[in-house]
Amino acid sequence: MIICETCVAIWDALHAAVMAQPHKEQWKEITDVFQKTCQFPNCAGAIDGKHICIKKPVRSGSQYYNYKKYFSFVLFAMCDANYSFRYIDVGSYGSRSDSAVFAHSEFGKMLQDKALDLPEHTTLPGTTSPPMPFVFVGDEAFALGENLMRPYSSRGLSLARRVFNYRLTRACRVVECAFGILANKWRFLHTPIHLKLETAISAVKAACVLHNFVRARDGYNFDDSLTHSLQSHRPSVVRGHRQGAAVREQFTAYFMSPHGALPWQLEAI
Repeated sequence: MIICETCVAIWDALHAAVMAQPHKEQWKEITDVFQKTCQFPNCAGAIDGKHICIKKPVRSGSQYYNYKKYFSFVLFAMCDANYSFRYIDVGSYGSRSDSAVFAHSEFGKMLQDKALDLPEHTTLPGTTSPPMPFVFVGDEAFALGENLMRPYSSRGLSLARRVFNYRLTRACRVVECAFGILANKWRFLHTPIHLKLETAISAVKAACVLHNFVRARDGYNFDDSLTHSLQSHRPSVVRGHRQGAAVREQFTAYFMSPHGALPWQLEAI
């Protein structure tokens, strides 16, 4: 009872202070850091989902049984380039794919409905046209969209598309780092959580806001931040739409242009 009440109290006390939804100016600040550290312009955040291992919930059937053959619920997160979580969704069935969790999350619905207060389209650095939308980056588990970039399929890629995938991966890496920092500091995430489902969900939510609280005040030890026991989802087959494909092609062309290319990108792919 103490664990449950404490975790709920931590979430209630810190959530609004350390994980409030960004407004237009804050989105611009986030994109500036992504451009500076990851060299991916107009990037407002990186998204991913991880399995949180738990004991089998009572009368849950196979809903929480994932493809790795253990019971889990999903921690879906969107983070900034400073490895802080800007949005989390905790508790979806472990049997669901990342794309399904994202689509049913509050964040996914707000992105679909254009309700995130993202800034107006703007030109990429060094260019004059056309204006580009602000985007979130994710892996192949997510559907391509106007505001959501995913990598190209790995089959028969041109040089330009391989460069795009490399640049996208650099930006996506920050959410992997954030999960690593989270799990290595709050080490109960390394092992199955032997608590009631509701309490386990509250514990993970509390760890996430404490993660942001510590990041803002004490920084972090980056060493080994990518080593953690949180399992990724199995990629599902998802389709994007034509407008998202056009935006991705524009980013691809920009990353090969004199204004957008990195000196080392061809050696890195």
